[in-house]
Amino acid sequence: MSFELEEVSAGQALVPPFRLNFVRPRRPFKPVRRSAEPQFHNAQAPGPRSHGVYHMTRYVGIDLHKHLIVGHVLDAAGTKVDTFRYESVDAATLEHIGRNRLRPEDEVVLEATTNCWAVVRALEPFVARVAVSNPMATKAIAKAKVKTDKVDAAVLAHLLRLGYLPEVWQPDLATRGLREWTIRRSRIVGQRTTAINRLRSTLAQRLLHCPYDMSSPVARDWIAGQTVDEDTRWLLESDLRLMDSVQAELDAMDQLLAQRGYVDPRVKLLMTLPGISQHSAQSLLAAIGDITRFRDADSLASYLGLVPSTRQSANHCYHGPITKQGRSHTRWMLIQAAQSVRLHPGPLGHFFRRLKRRKPYNVAVVAVAHKLVLLAWHVLTKQEPYRYALPQATENKLRRLRIQATGLKRPTGSAPGTKKSPAKLPGGSQRIKPLAEVYANEQVPAARPAPAGELRRLDELELTDFADSLQHEHIVPRRRRNSAASSG
Repeated sequence: MSFELEEVSAGQALVPPFRLNFVRPRRPFKPVRRSAEPQFHNAQAPGPRSHGVYHMTRYVGIDLHKHLIVGHVLDAAGTKVDTFRYESVDAATLEHIGRNRLRPEDEVVLEATTNCWAVVRALEPFVARVAVSNPMATKAIAKAKVKTDKVDAAVLAHLLRLGYLPEVWQPDLATRGLREWTIRRSRIVGQRTTAINRLRSTLAQRLLHCPYDMSSPVARDWIAGQTVDEDTRWLLESDLRLMDSVQAELDAMDQLLAQRGYVDPRVKLLMTLPGISQHSAQSLLAAIGDITRFRDADSLASYLGLVPSTRQSANHCYHGPITKQGRSHTRWMLIQAAQSVRLHPGPLGHFFRRLKRRKPYNVAVVAVAHKLVLLAWHVLTKQEPYRYALPQATENKLRRLRIQATGLKRPTGSAPGTKKSPAKLPGGSQRIKPLAEVYANEQVPAARPAPAGELRRLDELELTDFADSLQHEHIVPRRRRNSAASSG
């Protein structure tokens, strides 16, 4: 805006003798050509920039089924711009959706289900991001009065646009494979257990009870020696054949899992914890994935559902049973591992026995499983083994893993050409190695010295002598197998 001074004549004298005229600058006229249809890809909205033009981010909600896929597309303002529905979910359909329905700046969301990870891998090359929603936490869908495929897809798209979507962590390809293998092994073990229970039920209906383990050769000889009719014999042999076939698959799977676990240093670190076997360690790693996504040990325990539920309002606070969130298979294996800790002479066993004196047995077992999860976080984060593991039991676990994975057995006893040393105890003796030597022989990182606070806690629990005994070798009588069981 500019000002011009205009002089006033004497007959029109004013005070002051000048007046101000406001002059607005004129802009040149430019015709604007408008398109008949709105061009959403050229809208000036926040989004990735390409060739000097801002592309609008669209939000695509997908309701996924085994043989049906329904999509709902929203723009940045929440307006519906497209919908689609396909009656098949295969590679060709997903590629068609990615090339014709989606854009590189789109964000896609779908709920976690059986085939969601395959769909995620198929759509990732065509869009900016693919998010997976937790169906248990998406209350806008779970508690909706009107629930259809179109409505579910639209709700997912809106939640993603507003940033209210409860997402789940997307595991990498190796973690997905480990999850599939561990779950499959658990189901095969369940099939073997079903065959064994059916076999015992068939015997019980004939007033017969086998005193041996059904998977042992002694039990098969006992069953073969029983006098039964032809129909019963056929039923028994049918279950035995099923057990043989399932056991063959289980042995092949265990061999492959052992080879993969032996080259993974995290498996060996977790196996130093009391009660954690190779399969328990791999199941725990399949659930955890990347340990760095948990900021502390309590976050990991909460993720696995081993923390008490809380109901709090005003001045009232109630703590109930565990939440049981996360993978139930991993939580079950941790509770089974905690069963074997009740006789452990270290801090974990002391914690179990002290808690069992004032709590029910199951409560104490779950509390020990919670402690195992906390220790697992520290072991994986610090890359350090457990300091209070029993040397002989830990050596046996790591040796079985090494032999099953590689077939390598280390020579024992005196070297060839040397005289055998006499027994240090009557009837034979056995040397228990120090814990540091066990870790060194099995290629496990050495444990660091305990901090001062931990040493004071050991002294309060009167476990200082136990901790010191782990650093020295011991000579104990050699155990001899009892042949009475096999002869009976």
